[in-house]
Amino acid sequence: MQKLLIFQSLWAMERRHTDGHERSLDENIAMIAEAGFDGISAHYTNRHDVVRLNETIRGTGLKIEGVCFPRCVEDLHLALELAAEFPVSHINLQPDIRPRRIEDCLPLLDGWMRLADDAGIPVFIETHRDRMTTDLLFTLDLLEHRPDLPLLADLSHFLVGREFAFPVDDENHVLIQRILQNAHAFHGRVASREQVQIEISFPHHRPWIDLFLEWWGYGFRNWRSRAGEDEELVFTCELGPKPYSITGRDGNDTTDRWAEAFLLRQMVRELWDTTAPGCPERPGCPRRFPKTQ
Repeated sequence: MQKLLIFQSLWAMERRHTDGHERSLDENIAMIAEAGFDGISAHYTNRHDVVRLNETIRGTGLKIEGVCFPRCVEDLHLALELAAEFPVSHINLQPDIRPRRIEDCLPLLDGWMRLADDAGIPVFIETHRDRMTTDLLFTLDLLEHRPDLPLLADLSHFLVGREFAFPVDDENHVLIQRILQNAHAFHGRVASREQVQIEISFPHHRPWIDLFLEWWGYGFRNWRSRAGEDEELVFTCELGPKPYSITGRDGNDTTDRWAEAFLLRQMVRELWDTTAPGCPERPGCPRRFPKTQ
């Protein structure tokens, strides 16, 4: 049976509060494990940190999404070597390079995919601002040249980057739909056209929540249609600290991001259940995707 795994980002566990207190790694892992998350998202860029992380999660059953930021093909070697020694669900690759021409990107993507295939470790390219995938249209052009490129979909960056008017029109829905057809995992936060991360517990943000639930629902159904019957899909709650989170005059978050991670997890679990084959469309969505031409 296909399964949804919900991870919690370690970066999102940072408080960055004006009182100066930060929890230890042990405290954060204990919180995540006790809360029933399936895994964590953490950097796989430093051997010492990865060893420490794996020592800390031993016995918890938590799985790992390893995050890396290569600037050339060779930069991926370390993350793959660490992942071979300390297994991961997948590697989340943020391509930390910003070529202006598609032709300059293809050798990098091909090299990273070749290394991933040789290592036998899933590597997904994240859609993210200030990276190769910073722009939606540029990323779609990459898919024209590499139609099977495995993506990790963080749609918040595209909504902010393109500043879609609300309600989002059919043309832009189809563009997001194309990204979702290549999504092998998800990073979850809700954005508006102006902010990359809005407070999902505020009632007036409900239209944006519904938009993202619609997109994720399409992505889940599409993933189910192409994944094997026993495969697992990872959705990472990634409600980041400031400056991602909106802060008040006191310099602190306007909401409890840990509590909102629980709310996000609940919404996503309920959404997943409605995307099983034979289930009716999730009620309450303002619209449905237009059919692809």
